[in-house]
Amino acid sequence: MTSASADRLAFDGGPERRCRERVEWPKVNGVRIDSVTPEDFVEALSTFLSCGHSHVVHFCAAHPTVDARSDPSYRAVLNVGALNVPDGLPVAWAARMFGSKTERLAGTDGMQLTAEWGSQRALRHYLYGGTPQTLELLQRRLVELYPDIVIVGAESPPFRPLSDEEVAASARLMQEAEAQAVWIGLGAPKQDLMALRLRKLHAAPLILCVGAAFDFMAGTMPRAPRWMRRYGLEWAYRLSSDPRRLWRRYVLGNPRFIAGVVSDRVRPRGGGRSADEPLRGSSRER
Repeated sequence: MTSASADRLAFDGGPERRCRERVEWPKVNGVRIDSVTPEDFVEALSTFLSCGHSHVVHFCAAHPTVDARSDPSYRAVLNVGALNVPDGLPVAWAARMFGSKTERLAGTDGMQLTAEWGSQRALRHYLYGGTPQTLELLQRRLVELYPDIVIVGAESPPFRPLSDEEVAASARLMQEAEAQAVWIGLGAPKQDLMALRLRKLHAAPLILCVGAAFDFMAGTMPRAPRWMRRYGLEWAYRLSSDPRRLWRRYVLGNPRFIAGVVSDRVRPRGGGRSADEPLRGSSRER
């Protein structure tokens, strides 16, 4: 599939509405990474809420950009999002290398920031993803931290591909609950693809893809200590916590991430490989 046909696939059903000024920020492995601070983030959410259309926010760690580099259709899905936030510190570092002044904002931190900001505005939250047990613990934790939070729904979808009818049924539940912020915790790339399907159905003004934030907030998975997050070592903590599941993502993916960023960095001067050309030996982890 060519990049152009992938763009047509991502935009099928109409382009995402642009209700804030779009600057052409640098791309990391071909994925647009917006320059954002916590203040910029909540300002963007406020703008999206007042727009009247549906918007997807992607929290981008390193491994989705590696997948996107070798998968034009997935890259197009990420680049059509309304806001792409650097979830991982390496992604923020890479974006700064290309001229951005962005800060890192992890999905967990973005969720907490939105919960606090939204509690003052009666923002209506809907949780989509995880197991029923995780969702129960997550709701309990959110209410404990933010007593005024408004949670209007929680849904644990089946761990299998969903039909259009099933996705449409979920979108109707979100609409009937008058959800304003739908949080998707399915992991990449599944959550990003689901967000696009829900956005086309106008499920909610905000659709935010936050990955493991559900587990971190619910307490079902430990988050790296603050000092490790500060120095970009969260990946090492996660790898040590679950090596059998994550070794391929980090042991193979991290070098590919670095190689892609370095290649794109030197390409303007040395004619290196572009993000539209996958690195030799790369493969997308499902």
